[in-house]
Amino acid sequence: MKPMWSLGLLSLALPIGSIAQTPAGAAPAAAMSGETVYANNCAACHQPTGAGIGPFPALASNTMVAGPADVLAITVLVGRGGMPSFKNEISDDDMASMLTFMRGAWGNKAAPVTPADVAVARTKAAADAQPQDLQAH
Repeated sequence: MKPMWSLGLLSLALPIGSIAQTPAGAAPAAAMSGETVYANNCAACHQPTGAGIGPFPALASNTMVAGPADVLAITVLVGRGGMPSFKNEISDDDMASMLTFMRGAWGNKAAPVTPADVAVARTKAAADAQPQDLQAH
């Protein structure tokens, strides 16, 4: 398969329909493999090997990836720095599959993430985004 686009040394071959994800809250027919979700959403910046490039950090042997699952899930859901938010693009099932893949790939050795873990992180991220009430002085 010829690459559909190229960025310097990085070339990815993705079928046109593969980038679309099931919106959060929608019932997918079946969860995608974590490696596929990662390839469709993260590999362009963090590389297929998890090595990162330039301003995009390595995910291989990364303490954040292997750390608390809720911190990783919230980071991927809301974004960080130049990283986009994926809260509206990736379902809980697909997000759990992807995070589990990342936590077991490239030298990372961490427990799997469940869709319920992602749902809790999604709720926490939404609550944290709400402005706090000001108290009268």
